[in-house]
Parts: sequence; structure tokens; C-alpha cells
Amino acid sequence: MTEGLLVFQSDFGINDGAVSAMHGVANSVKRGLPLFDLTHQIPQYNIWEASYRLLQTINYWPSDTVFVSIVDPGVGSDRRSVVVKTVKDQYIVTPDNGTLTHVNRFIGIKEVREIDESKNRLPKSGESHTFHGRDIFAYTGARLATGEISLEDIGPSIPLSLIVELPLKETIIEDNCITGVIDVIDRPFGNLWTNIRRLQFKQLDVTYGDAFEVSLTIDGELVYEGIVTYGRSFAAAGIGEALMYVNSLDNIGIALNQGSFADTYQVLTGSSTEITIRKAAIAIN
Repeated sequence: MTEGLLVFQSDFGINDGAVSAMHGVANSVKRGLPLFDLTHQIPQYNIWEASYRLLQTINYWPSDTVFVSIVDPGVGSDRRSVVVKTVKDQYIVTPDNGTLTHVNRFIGIKEVREIDESKNRLPKSGESHTFHGRDIFAYTGARLATGEISLEDIGPSIPLSLIVELPLKETIIEDNCITGVIDVIDRPFGNLWTNIRRLQFKQLDVTYGDAFEVSLTIDGELVYEGIVTYGRSFAAAGIGEALMYVNSLDNIGIALNQGSFADTYQVLTGSSTEITIRKAAIAIN
């Protein structure tokens, strides 16, 4: 039985009533249900970022928290609606379109249920097929969070192997060089968050103040090449200078001190954007 924590994320933005409508549905299930928003500023249709933002956040919430994630370009189609239970006993209510990729890979999922929409749908919404965030996901998430329904009431169990996953690239370390991808942009600051873990980076025998040759390519086309300092914090570089640091997920980030690296160099995210880091032969004071 859950304890009444419900967390929403979406690509809806906050310029209209969509998010408020989901909050209203949750309160119609139980008035005063504690509601929280992870983010509603995910770029429209960006399933990759929805997946990553769950990974970024979910570990800091207690067991039995219910997350409702709606980035759903396939709304109204034959894509599945699911609820999963993680290995940490949290729940995610979402379309099965790749949103579960990072949680499944780096945290773990132990049970998947397909939502039976004949039982788990906002009453009198059966003729609407474009706002499942309100009519199916918020409604089901709220009922799960309040204990009105259990995971077994959601619908039939399906094998974990059937959930949709986005392609992930692993980091490669060879010849004193490490190659990874840009997982996500740290907005609004414009820092680049890579999939290179701190312990992998340490294999290059690094020390704060070391200089590194960094290159970025998008679909094989070079968009940045330069020398970057590895620092403890942003203060390790002058204003407008590039630096490398360990981000809040214990991965390597790239930033411009008080500037936006992503906007300056028009960097995209995902497996098409590759970063290569090699220790430079020079030192930067």
C-alpha cells in the first residue's frame, strides 16, 4: 500500500490548464492528496529527456512514491499504458514508449502491469483520446497513491522484456581517451551532462587543474574542439571559460562559467552527440 505521494512530469509547459487539470483529477480522487511536480518543461515529444529526468530524480524520493510521466507523442494510438514497480518499490505510471529506459537500465524494474483502461479511466472521459495524461495516467496514479487500488488492480502483468527501450551507448576507454555521449542539457544553465561516470573518468589519472582535449560531434560533424580545465566547481574557470566537473549524478559535466555551453555551440542530446576526452599535454594555471 502506498503512502500518498504523487509526482508529475510532462512536456505540457505551464501556459495553460493541462497541469492544473491533472492536479484537479488527483484531488477528485482524494482531496488534499500531496502533489508535487518534477518538471513540466521537458521539450515537446522528447521521450529521451523524460526518461533521463526520472533517473535524475527518483532516487531522492521514498519508497511507495508514485510518479506520473507524460511525454506521449503516440497518445491515442496502440502504444501501451503501463505502471511499473522499481526495485526500490516506487511506481511509475507512463506510456510505454521509451520513458522507462534509464530507470530500467540504471535502477531496475521488477514488475510491469499494463493499464486496463476499461477499469482505470476517469469516469465520463471515454470519448476523449488526446489527453491520457489527465484521463488515464493522473487518475490511475492518484488511485494508486491513495491505496484505492493496488498494483494487481492495474491490469495484466507483462514481461519486462517487452517494454520499449531507447538505444543507449556505453562509454569507451582506450589509448588514454574516453568517449561518451551527451545525455541531457542542464537547463536553464546550458551545461552538458555526459554519460561518463566519475570513476570511469578517474581512469585517466586526473587531478583538479588538469587540462583535457575535448571534442564534440553531432552525427559525425565536429561542433566543438578545445582545451578544458577539470575543476572542483565553476569557480575553477574564468567567466566565459570552459570547464569540466563532476555533476550531481556523479557523472562528468561540461560548462561555460556563467554562460551556456549548449546554446553557444548548438549542442544536442542523445546517442547522436558524441564527446571525446583526452588528457592534454599542457597545463592550465
